[in-house]
Amino acid sequence: MNKLRKGFRDLVAAAEAEIQTLSPAQVRAALDSSSGGLLLIDLRDVREVKREGRIAGSLHIPRGMLEFWIDPDSPYYRRDFDGADRLILYCNKGWRSALAAQTLKNMGADNVAHMQGGMENWKAEGGAIEQLEG
Repeated sequence: MNKLRKGFRDLVAAAEAEIQTLSPAQVRAALDSSSGGLLLIDLRDVREVKREGRIAGSLHIPRGMLEFWIDPDSPYYRRDFDGADRLILYCNKGWRSALAAQTLKNMGADNVAHMQGGMENWKAEGGAIEQLEG
């Protein structure tokens, strides 16, 4: 394969220039002050979630399904989005979530952010993890 003109790091950097990026502490503060309209979305693969747990209260949406689940015109639309007025996305390192936040912004979603450094930063800063049963 020929050398790529843009690597994933270039794409992530371009996305982060366009979107809101929150630290784990800012995400924790948003969760603590939320009155119910905040939806925290875990974009990691189901195997990652089962192996490592998740941030309590987050909704797992596989990265490949996000655009289909959020669009009310899609046959895959999820009602989880009905009451959401703010979305915060996270993944393992913050790369997938940055690209996903950019995509949602391009789709017209308002008030979307992603967590810098993802689950790795959340754990490194002492964030609570919820293990899944089974």
